Amino acid sequence: MSNSPEKKDRGYPVSLYDSEVSVQLEGNEKRKDRQSLVVLTGPTAVGKTALSISLAKAIGGEIISADSMQVYRGMDIGSAKIRPEEMQDIPHYLIDVLDPHDSFDIVQFQTMAKKAMEKIRANGHIPILVGGTGFYIQSVVYDIDFTENDGDTAYREMLEKDPDPVKLHAMLEEVDPESARMIHPNNIKRTIRALEFYHQTGRRISDHNALERSKESPYNFAYFVLNDEREKVYARINERVDVMMRDGLEEEVLSLKNAGLTEDMVSMQGLGYAEMLQYLSGEYSRDEAVRLIKRNTRHFAKRQITWFKREKEVIWLDRGRFDNDEAKILEEMLSVLKEKNIIQK
Repeated sequence: MSNSPEKKDRGYPVSLYDSEVSVQLEGNEKRKDRQSLVVLTGPTAVGKTALSISLAKAIGGEIISADSMQVYRGMDIGSAKIRPEEMQDIPHYLIDVLDPHDSFDIVQFQTMAKKAMEKIRANGHIPILVGGTGFYIQSVVYDIDFTENDGDTAYREMLEKDPDPVKLHAMLEEVDPESARMIHPNNIKRTIRALEFYHQTGRRISDHNALERSKESPYNFAYFVLNDEREKVYARINERVDVMMRDGLEEEVLSLKNAGLTEDMVSMQGLGYAEMLQYLSGEYSRDEAVRLIKRNTRHFAKRQITWFKREKEVIWLDRGRFDNDEAKILEEMLSVLKEKNIIQK
């Protein structure tokens, strides 16, 4: 059974079926003079990387990574970072651009992604945003405004002095239950950001984000979500973690630990890194660390699907519907891009 909404035709969201398809096509006509943007996302381990390369070759695209961990140098195995030989000469942006000691957030990502898009367009190519961090993708597609959260950082710094995830998440639950539902308790950075926004503005960041999502995108975009049956995704996640361990994830995290990286740093809070760091610190066994990485990654994939189901104008690409044939999936994507006037018919 597929995880995505019931659909017919090309897999458009329910709101675009039947009589409303004409409305979507009219929207495409209005957007055709806007700058083009293609998004390819989906749950972790679903196979976005290989498909993104085929897509970039087919449409003359360059790829921007929408991943919160692949920006860091030296964090290759745990982030499932694309290898240079896999890029097949397709330019990639926002990969290996920061040191693991550096902080990285949604505002930095949005700024860097916009600059990358400008460069790609100057090259005469189409930007393709590829990755599984839904909030990052949303920030670009709808050009979300984060300026209301700028200014005095005293409250944020106060919260960061006692980064107890349980306490912070309870504080968020009290003032913004919707954000608390969407933000994992261990994601201290996003929890603090939501609390800071409420403190500074008196408004819930979930309401602010809903308003921003309701805006019309400044781009002529296609938002593809590659998906598969849940159990198949989970099986690939488990297999990927086993491969990561064989490829040296423990050694990679040990090297980072020896370089002074600690669990309170943004880079070390990523899946795989946090659990292995806790194992290396003696909190639990290696087998338990591996079990937790698999479990936490499966939970993350489930949250990713929930996020994408909430997004507007998503085009679901269920592998089963295409007999798991990537050539057929690519053909469908190209057909949609032609309909949207992103590429020539």
